[in-house]
Amino acid sequence: MIENLALGLSVAMTFHNLGFAFIGCMIGTAIGVLPGIGPLATIALLLPLTFALDPITALIMLSGIYYGAQYGGSTSAILLNLPGEVTAVVTTLEGHKMAKRGRAGAALATAAIGSFFAGTVATLVVAASGPLLTNLALSFGPAEYFSLILLGLIIATVLAQGSIFKSIAMLVLGVALGLVGTDVQSGQVRFSFGFFELFEGIDFVAVAMGVFGVAEIIRNLEHPENRRGTIAKVGSLMLTKEEFKRATPSVIRGTIVGSILGILPGGGLALSTFASYMLERKISKYGHEFGTGAIEGVAGPESANNAASQTSFIPMLTLGIPANAVMALMIGGLMIHGIQPGPGVIQAQPALFWGLIVSMWIGNLMLLVINLPLIGMWVSLLRVPYKYLYPAILVFCAIGVYSVSYSAFNVFETVLFGFLGYLFFKLALEPAPLLIGFVLGPMLEEYLRRAMVVSRGSAWVFVERPVSAVLLAIAALALGAMLLPSIRRKKDQALEE
Repeated sequence: MIENLALGLSVAMTFHNLGFAFIGCMIGTAIGVLPGIGPLATIALLLPLTFALDPITALIMLSGIYYGAQYGGSTSAILLNLPGEVTAVVTTLEGHKMAKRGRAGAALATAAIGSFFAGTVATLVVAASGPLLTNLALSFGPAEYFSLILLGLIIATVLAQGSIFKSIAMLVLGVALGLVGTDVQSGQVRFSFGFFELFEGIDFVAVAMGVFGVAEIIRNLEHPENRRGTIAKVGSLMLTKEEFKRATPSVIRGTIVGSILGILPGGGLALSTFASYMLERKISKYGHEFGTGAIEGVAGPESANNAASQTSFIPMLTLGIPANAVMALMIGGLMIHGIQPGPGVIQAQPALFWGLIVSMWIGNLMLLVINLPLIGMWVSLLRVPYKYLYPAILVFCAIGVYSVSYSAFNVFETVLFGFLGYLFFKLALEPAPLLIGFVLGPMLEEYLRRAMVVSRGSAWVFVERPVSAVLLAIAALALGAMLLPSIRRKKDQALEE
């Protein structure tokens, strides 16, 4: 372990990687502060820039954007009652009430310190899980990989918001889009409809940028946020002795809840904040203060969302299964660099895994400094009108997607998927299963073919091997449970809340 951490330290502490970690944390905080953008759209828009970077550097920067957004989202939630990130919705319930009582500084400090503690603990959890799951790689063959990917697809669909049947339809559409292009084994071109630009498949960046980036911009233009509300005064960032005493147990509990739920595919990140808030409300001795500005309602959820954002890297790095759409984006980015996330990635790419682990801790330390001393700058950012932001983002988006392969066709693809993403929103179709299916679909096909070749065409190979059979059984149980009306209603009620 010490040798591995030393390797990670040597990777993360280079001037180059430290610089991009800082850039990622700054961008993440900024888009977390600004309501209506979010890390998913931002990472999708910035993907083209990472292709010129080393894979480790690119992953460090994108990771900083992801968990940095969890820090920044609390700023607008507390000061303006507008959550900059979806996970900050719960923070508005108590954080803004504290701000109205003149304790905005204490609420912001609680969110930042709780996030730092949770991020540090979650980083240790990720580091500990790596070597344990590496041993799993030795028992995995094509059949096990197929069953694992199928399980990831089903769980991501089951835990997605909205109708289970709509989620399955989006997943199937994503898998179908991922199969467009030339079949590597047979050399046959599939589903290209005569467009030679599709011979190599649909561009991943175009799908991600369109469905999440451009579609998000169209949505916000249709329903612009009312950002003219009064921004609360920050005041002192120091907590009183009583506030510190009350917040500390909540931070610890939130860290535990977030570390566990962040691993779940689907909505684990948002679920962790809701679960933490409900837990604090039930067990706190100050339950009567909830709704009027209880500090536990800030400390718990803010710790939970940062812990969850970091433990969501565990299934992505060690199993190759994205816990959410952001992790699917990162898998796509790594695959473009020729790196296949999965049980063997720690042995094949030890510098990438351990460098990312150490950079997470460094990034959390950076974010603690960025969020508290520079709070005045983030407050000023809240006053920037959206009408100045959107044109710049669209221009940047077009330049970025064109620069991937210098093809105007990719720009048209992005526009098409942008309108499709907006249509999905109008039809209440969750786009995350589509992206996860797009990323994992070709992998599913590849391991299916390998397993069938090894077994000489016998499908029994998937149930004859114990690990594969267990994974398929779990997938079948999860899907079957969600098809039951009573369980489906309970899931929809929980996600709606």
